[in-house]
Amino acid sequence: MDNSSPLDAYKPPRIAALIETAGVAKASLPTAQMLVLAILAGAFIGFGAAAYTAVMTGADPGFGPARMLGGVVFSLGLILVIVGGAELFTGNALMIMAAVDRKISFGQLMRNWGVVYLGNLIGAAGLASAFGFSGLLDAPMGNTAVKLAEAKANLPAGEAFVRGALCNALVCLAVWLTFASRTAAGKILAIIWPISAFVLLGLEHSVANMYFFPQGWAAGSDVSFGAATANLIYVTAGNILGGGGGVALAYRFAYLGPRAGMK
Repeated sequence: MDNSSPLDAYKPPRIAALIETAGVAKASLPTAQMLVLAILAGAFIGFGAAAYTAVMTGADPGFGPARMLGGVVFSLGLILVIVGGAELFTGNALMIMAAVDRKISFGQLMRNWGVVYLGNLIGAAGLASAFGFSGLLDAPMGNTAVKLAEAKANLPAGEAFVRGALCNALVCLAVWLTFASRTAAGKILAIIWPISAFVLLGLEHSVANMYFFPQGWAAGSDVSFGAATANLIYVTAGNILGGGGGVALAYRFAYLGPRAGMK
């Protein structure tokens, strides 16, 4: 029985149980609904990435205040996903908790990840195309869009993988913290700091890159489709490891395992 005040944050064992229950609900979504919510999430992350591009236009691309501000505005994407309601591939790495406890099947997990990944790609690339037609990607913002796409395409495979793992550890920790809060304001505050940190540190988010590459192409980038695809493969693999292994499995062991305190 939960005797805490409605204003109190949920404690970690309760968060773990809530996330596992959410994973079951996500796996049970009808395909059409899942796809629409995934398209929305891709567009939401794209809005955050577009705002980041605007902040970085004319700014020092290295570590500094501009990157930190860019991280704050990029947080818009996950805020819209969590508070508005949508299906994001990187956050859904936490569904591994439900799969390990056999509350959803491996097939259900793969179905969700596949549909959501596709929907995220459609939403992010579609939004980038819209920005291309808007005229906003003309110089100087377009120059920044091209530089961002080229920098990501030139990342060595190993670096892209590790940056992806570190990134999604922070993203999934942000999602984890939102489950602790019972208010929209609390969820927003829980999102801003981990997301700002991953942007400031230059880590790699697969769904954001689904926007950054098409945005670069819309602005005239000559990054090849093959280079963009390779980056997405390595970053996606890293995202799964960092979020699914580094966060989901660790917390599942700590709070839902046979010897955990809530059992």
